[in-house]
Parts: sequence; structure tokens; C-alpha cells
Amino acid sequence: MCGIIGIVGQPGSNVAADIYDGLLVLQHRGQDAAGIVTFDNGNLYHRRANGYVRDVFRKRHMKLLEGSVGIGHVRYPTAGTASVSEAQPFYTNTPFGVSLAHNGNLNNTDEILATLLEYDHRRINTSSDSEALLNLLAAEIQRSLNGRPGGMDALSADDIFRAVERTHIRADGTYSVVTTITGWGLVAFRDPHGIRPLCIGVREVDGFVERAIASESAALMALGFTLERDVEPGEAIVIRTDGSYYSKQCHAEPKYRPCIFEHVYFARPDSTIDGVSVHGARLRMGAALARRISEEYPEHEIDAVIPVPDSGCIAALELARELSIPYREGFVKNRYIGRTFIMPGQTQRLNSVRKKLNTIDSEFAGKIVLIVDDSIVRGNTSRRIVEMARDSGAKKVYFASAAPPIIHPNVYGIDMPARQEYVAYNRTINEICKVIGADHLIYQKLDDLVEACLGESDTHLATFDCSCFDGVYVTGGVSEEYLARIEEARNDGAKKKKKSAKA
Repeated sequence: MCGIIGIVGQPGSNVAADIYDGLLVLQHRGQDAAGIVTFDNGNLYHRRANGYVRDVFRKRHMKLLEGSVGIGHVRYPTAGTASVSEAQPFYTNTPFGVSLAHNGNLNNTDEILATLLEYDHRRINTSSDSEALLNLLAAEIQRSLNGRPGGMDALSADDIFRAVERTHIRADGTYSVVTTITGWGLVAFRDPHGIRPLCIGVREVDGFVERAIASESAALMALGFTLERDVEPGEAIVIRTDGSYYSKQCHAEPKYRPCIFEHVYFARPDSTIDGVSVHGARLRMGAALARRISEEYPEHEIDAVIPVPDSGCIAALELARELSIPYREGFVKNRYIGRTFIMPGQTQRLNSVRKKLNTIDSEFAGKIVLIVDDSIVRGNTSRRIVEMARDSGAKKVYFASAAPPIIHPNVYGIDMPARQEYVAYNRTINEICKVIGADHLIYQKLDDLVEACLGESDTHLATFDCSCFDGVYVTGGVSEEYLARIEEARNDGAKKKKKSAKA
């Protein structure tokens, strides 16, 4: 999971500061590395490094990032390594100087690398699928020109659309992309299923219409852009340096299948994704959980609903309202610790949980409490939270998950662990309950989650990618062999070896 943003500003302006501010808003989507690329006429400027946005970019770096067009990226590694060489945006010189920032995960990277070498005579420098995607797109842009003279002056929006069409044919997986062609403009496109989010915003400055494209609408709104719409699955957007704007559907059979986990956990609550408010979806998740508790535990005697901050708060708030139970904040979060879900390695995650949350004993002492979290993955964090509640004097602990049991790997850009590391893998609900140490455990039903995330009845969405819950991979082509290979690379043992090798 990563965050991306691209801006085309008024000629003569400097967009680097806005891109920096946008990346701060998107920091929750990636904490491993950050980067910005800008250009001014034919000059390219870039900065990328490991770390938080605020640490990667100092005043001296920002002064060097000149130009009215640029893209930015925050990285959370799901493929490759966490080395600085794989920080984005990536750049290739041919043709014309193309830079790319990518959110998602390609499932056929090896095949792309082989064809790039054999047919396009391109070799990449890292193991990153994003660099493979950059070179694939660049090769197709070059092919679109088909030897026409005139260089960059001959490059048209139609050439870009043809290149994106062929990229869709050759790339398998998920990709939301912002890319620049130095001195020419900005290009953005989204995979044919729209699995990862991407949206467009506009603002007018001195009569010039500036445009921004970002992973989440919250980043656009923070910069003073008005959300115009989402990039459609399979669609490509071209924005030239002079502000001229073009769009085209570049896939014959696009299908809306956005990732439902964006609403469960990753996206900010103040974002709207594909027309659905994340905040509204999480409220509806809480209401659905309340109905389940009323049906299954009509005599629950719960004294307080306590969320796990922050992504469990909204569902817990609505759950408490629906059940007419007091909503209490019993956990205090240290907001200077990163999101534990996306931290590499189980030891680091557990240490961070202990440092990240403290309890307010009076909210637990002598009470029957219902703890609400967005989801349960490995179960270790949940077990630690239940222990903290009991240590603070809770008489009985109910635990509710706003998402169903996670039992399948995610192959579309979320670094979920190997199946054997899921607490729900090959366990019943009662067995999971014992593992985390709760008295009762309530999971969301998948149908209720889908209904909650669909929003209003007039939404254009039909359903979502729910592969981590139901094992249905909407892009197809995800074999057991492929799943075994990525699990081997993603399990905690493999990550520990990579960390030791790096040290």
C-alpha cells in the first residue's frame, strides 16, 4: 500500500510545497520512504529517501525542487525490499524522461521483466514491480511514436492512450499510477478493476485551472482542490503543462472492483473513495455489528463500548449509539508511533503496541467492556489489548471486529502475512476467541461489510475485491503456486532474514 499524488500547476509556479503537504496527508499509506519529482521546462529535479515525509525533505531539499509539474510518493513495501534504491518515484531517461509513482502490486512482474529484456531491450535496476511498470509504460510510449520524427513535439495524448492500452494488456494486478514526461505533462491511469483508489481535483488560480490527482480525496481537499471525480478503472488522464486536459477509457472491459480493505482500515475517514464516504462506511459497519450483538447476545450486560484507536473509533461510536451503551475511550494512543499493521516484523509490531497504547484504568475497572477494532490479522495485537483491559480490572471482555475473519493472502498491494500466520486460519470463532483471551468474539459478516461499503443505493459500485476474506481474486490468474511464492517471501521468518542481511 502506498500513497501517490501529482499536480499540474500554473506555468511558472512551484508545486513542490503542495506535493509535500499532500504527502503529509497521505503519510498513513506508507511510512518506509518518500519521494518527489518535479520539472521545469526540460529540467528534472528529484529527492527520495527512506523515512517519513518530514524527515526526507528538509528546507534545502525543497529549494531544489523547482517546477510547475510534479509527482510524489510515500512507500509501504509489499514487493522487493525496503532499501532506498526502491524509494519512488522511479525515473527512466528513454523516451524523453519518464518518472512514475505507483500504488499497487503487479502479479506478473517476472513475465514483464522477461519481455522487457527480450522485446524492448530494457533491463531494470531493482526487484521492484514499480520500476518494471515504469519501463513497460516507457517502452509502450516509445512504440506508440513508431519512429515518427519530431521527438517530443510529435508526442500526442493519443500516443499516451495507446501506450496505456498496451500496458493494460501486458500488466496483471493492481496499479494506480501518476507519471510525468519531462517538459511535456502528467499522465495518470488506473488498472481495469480500479482496485486501488485514484481521484482528480481542480482549483482555479488567476484564471488557470490547476489539477491534482491523488490516492485519496483528503489530500486534494487539504490543498484547496475541489474533488471532481474518481479516475475510472482502465481510464487514462493526460494533463499537459499548459493545462490542456484529455481522458480516455483504455480498456475494453473495465469492471469496478475496489479493495474493500480501504474502507476497513487504510483510507482516512475524511476521504471519499469511488463515491463512498469512508466515514459513512465505518458508521454502517458499526451499525451492522450492533445488530449482530443484539441477535447473538441479547443479555450481554455490556457496560461500555471502547474502541481501539484510531480506525476502530467510528464503528465503535455507531455501535454504541445503536445499542444505547456508553461510548468510552479507554485506550490512550501515542500518536508519535506509526501504524503497527504496516510495520515489518512481528517483534517490532508487538513492541510498538506496548508503546503505542496505554489504558485508563477507571474505564475498565469492574466493568463488562466491548472492545472494537477494525480487523484482526495475526491476533497478537488483539491478545495484547485484551490483556491490557484485564490488567486494568475489566470483569469481562467482549471483542468485536468490524471486518470478517481474514484467511487469505492479499496480492493487490497489502503486505498481509502468510496464511499460517493468520489467527483465523483453520480455526473456529471459539478457538480464535481463546487465542486472543476474550470472553466473547464477534466478527462482521462479509455480506454486511459489503453492504456497509456500498453506501447509498444509487452508487455505481456493484461489489468489491474481498479476496482476503473470500479468496476470490478479481483479476484472475492467481494460482496456488503464486500464492505459495509470495507467502514464502512475506512470512515473518523471511522478513527477519532480510533485516539481518541488511544489518
